[in-house]
Amino acid sequence: MDVDERSQASDGQARRKPPPLPPGLHIVATPIGNLRDITLRALDVLQAADLIACEDTRVFAKLASHYGIGAPTIAYSDATQASAEPRILAALEAGKRVALVSDAGMPLVSDPGYRLVRAAIARNLLVTSAPGPSAVPMALALSGLPTDHFYFGGFLPAKQSERRRAIAGAAAIPATLVFFEAPHRLADSLGDLADLLGSRPAALARELTKLFEEVRRAPLDQLADHYARHPEVKGEIAIVIGPPDENEAPAAGRLDEALLEAMAGASLKDAAAEVAARYGLKRRAVYARALELKREAVP
Repeated sequence: MDVDERSQASDGQARRKPPPLPPGLHIVATPIGNLRDITLRALDVLQAADLIACEDTRVFAKLASHYGIGAPTIAYSDATQASAEPRILAALEAGKRVALVSDAGMPLVSDPGYRLVRAAIARNLLVTSAPGPSAVPMALALSGLPTDHFYFGGFLPAKQSERRRAIAGAAAIPATLVFFEAPHRLADSLGDLADLLGSRPAALARELTKLFEEVRRAPLDQLADHYARHPEVKGEIAIVIGPPDENEAPAAGRLDEALLEAMAGASLKDAAAEVAARYGLKRRAVYARALELKREAVP
């Protein structure tokens, strides 16, 4: 048997009999849609775990049934983490092997888990990960937009004033932007994004890896117009937006929006300085516009 044959035989044995799973917290990525998008290592971990902490045990039950995973589960979500966390930490300190999964993709990415990981690290417990699917890099890769630098903003706020503030805060970041959004807020969010970011190149990725996967690529204002006319959409959604042009100046409406928000919590001088720095504009010109807005606001 030559070296390659011995290597292949060794690999085959490793797949048939995985190495023992050490005690500790194992962060495990699960499919974002297609159940076949799970790694062999993830299956090894889940099948050897003593306890599996799930964002929703009912959602995980589908994956567990499909792959014959029989470990006991515990709900670990934003609503249950206060009660579940002590039980999970007690299991870890007792030498148990605990897997942490979210409903889909990589745990902790817009999902609970940060507090648990931090607590385990503070106790000098093993924390490791079986990596795998995630909607963020997949949407980014399919968008056709620059991938060397990107900013992930999670879900945009539901309240419009907070959403517009979050968008304005990300406007000057020299990177491709990635946001998640819920279907029922998509049209409103795209409208705010287009209003504040203009016609930057963008892509909307929906139902990734699933039967009705769709990636729509168009300037941001065109995407906003399309979904304003067709608001009835379903599924998991990621919005990817190209970085600002180096010579891009903020639209007048966007500049006024930023000034008004800054003036609500700071002096006129400080607000103008903050907005000028954010957009790389001359402070004197921004201050002059702030004065105009203040005069217009006086009845």
